[in-house]
Amino acid sequence: MWVEDDLYPGIPSLESCSEPADGQKYRMYHGTSSEAAEKIKKNGFRPSAGGMLGRGVYLSRDLNKASRYPLDLPEHQRVVIRVRVNVGRVKKIDRQGHPMQKTWHDYGYDTAWCPPGCGMVRSGLEEDCVWDPSRIEFLDIIRPRYTSGPFYDR
Repeated sequence: MWVEDDLYPGIPSLESCSEPADGQKYRMYHGTSSEAAEKIKKNGFRPSAGGMLGRGVYLSRDLNKASRYPLDLPEHQRVVIRVRVNVGRVKKIDRQGHPMQKTWHDYGYDTAWCPPGCGMVRSGLEEDCVWDPSRIEFLDIIRPRYTSGPFYDR
């Protein structure tokens, strides 16, 4: 079970269905394995070479979305990294085949945003892609409630 205790009241928690505003900072999540989370904590995020929105770091403002990843691991082996993101300029990508689906950064955007229910993401949940990992600040690691040990690692 993934339940967030809000340890960061100063960071806006924008509902995942609301469009992010340019230049704002938001709390987001990245699902991964425990091992990968420790590497990210130590060395920072590395952008993927490609994906649905092209190169970047894939995140979501929806904890339920992030907690599904990696898809090939059972839930008890997954963790979610909580981050604060300065989204910069945001481009809404709301359909497959969007003319800027993979080229949004070439037009001066820092983050691509797929709203929930737009047909881009199979789960129907919100997703963000951040071009530059330096816009992402690691906050902590969230573990499922039933695992042993601390729930949060800073």
